[in-house]
Order: sequence, then structure tokens, then C-alpha cells
Amino acid sequence: MYHLEQAFSDADRAVLLGQALPAGYFSDDNAGRVLDHLFETGTQRIFSALSVAAMDRFALTAKHVHFDTTSVNVFDYANTNDAQATANITYGYSKDKRPDLKHFISMLCVEGGIPIVGKEDGHASTKKLITGCWRRSPATLREHGVAEEAFIYVADSAMVTEENLARAGRFITRLPATYTACEHAILKAIDADHWTQVGCIAATPPTKRRPAASYRVSEQSVELYGTSYRAIVVHSSAHDQRRQKRLERELAASLTAITTQAKACERKTLLLADAQAAAQEAMAQPSAYHRLQVSVLERPRYARGRPKRDGVRTPIAMDYVLNAEILEDEPAIERRRKMAGCFVLLSNVARDGADGEQILRTYKEQYAIERNFSLKDDQIVNALFLKRPERIEALGLILLISLLIWRLMEQVMRSTLKADETTVPGWDNKPTCRPTAYLLTWTFRGVMVLCMGQTRRLHQPLSPTQQAFLRALKIPEERFIHPAPCC
Repeated sequence: MYHLEQAFSDADRAVLLGQALPAGYFSDDNAGRVLDHLFETGTQRIFSALSVAAMDRFALTAKHVHFDTTSVNVFDYANTNDAQATANITYGYSKDKRPDLKHFISMLCVEGGIPIVGKEDGHASTKKLITGCWRRSPATLREHGVAEEAFIYVADSAMVTEENLARAGRFITRLPATYTACEHAILKAIDADHWTQVGCIAATPPTKRRPAASYRVSEQSVELYGTSYRAIVVHSSAHDQRRQKRLERELAASLTAITTQAKACERKTLLLADAQAAAQEAMAQPSAYHRLQVSVLERPRYARGRPKRDGVRTPIAMDYVLNAEILEDEPAIERRRKMAGCFVLLSNVARDGADGEQILRTYKEQYAIERNFSLKDDQIVNALFLKRPERIEALGLILLISLLIWRLMEQVMRSTLKADETTVPGWDNKPTCRPTAYLLTWTFRGVMVLCMGQTRRLHQPLSPTQQAFLRALKIPEERFIHPAPCC
């Protein structure tokens, strides 16, 4: 915070703030007092009003409400017993694997990547936060005139608990692989082999390093905690790498086990009846992905000493040994490989409300909320060093507001380009209709405004690329010269 004054001294404060406030206004003392005022007003109250206003102003749809959580670490945080603080800054469930540090979890309920609800709780797990989300979000959406039955919650697999499912309205989530019902649904889909081809659904074009995945779906049903739900089994051409590696480990373990069994069989010398019984027993005990094909071979036993001069040796007895051949269980291996590329989406949305493909497309939009957690980047926030919980909560509000503005810029640009059926230059000057806010800010780096008294002018004209971005953002070029007054 002690760098704010220096940062704003080099910024065009007239454009950013509507008037050229002195850079000294942004001292760390003033910034701290602003955080205190935000907390006193109520962080949830402020952000709720802003998110509802954004939904009205930008005509955002709340048909799909996405949910996820993350954690932000707090260093050298001193305990206080402030009963007014609503952010629970404490030890708890750390997604950064740092249980030694206190932290708080910022919860975002977003649609299309735009945050509409935020909450901090460093002690609760994601599963408990989802329950709290369902208690608060409907009230926020009702302020906007959205009935609870008009939207669908989309969350990750952490929401699948008995309590959450009992409280849930309409939802789409991912069924954890730890549930037996998940494997059963996948096996039923593989055995039925009745798939609906979806194809590629990625919004961005594929690259050499990230080829587009092709999807197909098969609908089944599962029962959890006494209630039946729709189970959309999804097969992806881009197989889950973690599961593939696990399968390779299982294959190696199976081969090791069957090889040990084969060597043990071949070391035995038996009578005929015993050899036949041992062969049947060995073939009846396959490993997970292999089996033995065991045959009985005769091995003559000769008397000791040299053979006769004519070279003929007459056996004095006949022993029997086992010859074991290792065979792969190809159908089982192929079945497991197909399973490795599958996951299950759980939903209670009626079939006439969304088919399997629509549920998949809706769930895949969850990636937008994952992008929001880039606010934890080292250059943005990383770890917080504020010690007072009310100021940490207020700073969390500022981060959410910043994220709201960041995503709204993207939404405006993309909707404008889609309506005009045009593009803007992207990275490496490749045309794109889905520019990011980061690309926008990068495009305008180094823009300089010369101020001479009351006269303002650009150091040099805007480039065609910069003009294209301003048109997409619906901001006139004169905004640098004639800043909009503050409200």
C-alpha cells in the first residue's frame, strides 16, 4: 500500500478518476482509512449493490450461476476478537497446501466469468461454503427479479454431499470418481455403446500444444442418498492424463504379479494328475489385466550315468511340468482405457430443460470462474500482509470489484465484436473475436497524454489496433483528451 502514491503519480488520474486528484491523496494512511470506511459500510452490502447494478446496466443473464472457491494466504496475521468482522481469517482448509499459514477463502458466484457474490471464510471447506452460497445467492438474484427456479447452479464435485444435494435447487455438477455410482454409470455407458456425438465445444481455436478435444455423451441414471439423478457420462478424446498414468501403473503391477505367478508354476515338477490340477488352478487365478495359458509338458527322467554307445537313452520315468504363457486381457484393458477418458456430470435439471449436450456445454463454462483466480498471481495480490481482519475483508472487496470491472470489459468487447461480426488484432496480430482484458491493457501500454494548463492532447495518435479496441469497448477516442467527469 505504501507504493500507491508513487504508482498514481505516474498515472493519468483525470482519465481514471474523472478529475486530476493530487497523487498525495493516495498515501498509505488514506488508503487504510478508505478500507475502514468500506468495512463500516458493509462489504457484502456494497458488492451486492454493485453486482445487481452491473446485471441491470449490462443486461447480464443469470440463467447459469457458476461457483468455485480459492484461498489467499495471510502472513504475520495477529489475532483479534473483532465481533464486527465477517471475514473469518484463521487456519483451515488451504488449497495452496499451506496449513501453517492463516488464510481466507474468496467465494465467487459468477455467470459468464462475472462475479456477483463474494464471501470470505478461512475455516470452512468448499463443501460447506456451497451450502452457504445457496442460502445467500437466491436473495441477491431476487433483487434483480430472478426467481430461484429460473437459474441453474453449476459447481465442481465438492458440492456432492448429502446435505448439499438435499438443499439444492436446479444444479449441474461433476460426480466424484470416489463414488461407486460414478464407475457404474461409466461402465453402463461403455457396455451400451450408445453415444451422442457432440464434437469440439471449445470457444477458442486449437493450437499445436493444446489440440481441441472432441466429446460424446451418453445419459444414464444414478441413485445417491435415496434420490435418483441424471448422470451424463462424457467421453473426451483428450484422455485424462492422470487417469492414463494410473492405468499404466495398474498394467505394470498386473504384469509383475502374473510374471511372478508364471515363474512359480514353471519351477514345479509334478505327477500328471497334479500337473493338470495345478494348470487349471493357475488359469483360474488371473491378475487384473492378464491371464495365464498353462499347458502340461512331459519331461522324461533318465537313469544316471553315460548313455549307451548307440546313443539311445531309455527314460525310467515321466515327469510333468507346466508351461505358462502370459496373455493380455485385451477387452478389459480396452474397457479401462475408455473409462479413463470418461467423467460423469450429475444433474437434476429436467430432460426437457436441457439434453446431455446442453448440460455438458453449460458445465464447460466453469473454466471462466477458474480464470478469475488469476487474481492470486504474485504480481496482483499473492499473499496479504494486512493484519486487521476488517481491512483484509475490505481489500477482498476491492479485489472482487476489480475482477468485476475486468470481466465486464471483456464482456462488452466480445458482445460488440459478435454483434458487428468483426475482430480485433490479438497476440501476434492474429484476429480474434474473444479479446481478453489483459490484451486490452497491454495494447494501451505507453499511451502518453501531454497536459499544458487546461489543454490535453495525445503525444502521438492512437494506432489502428488501439482504435479498434476502443470501438469494441464502446469508448470514444476523445476520452483521453476530454475525460468524463466523476459522478
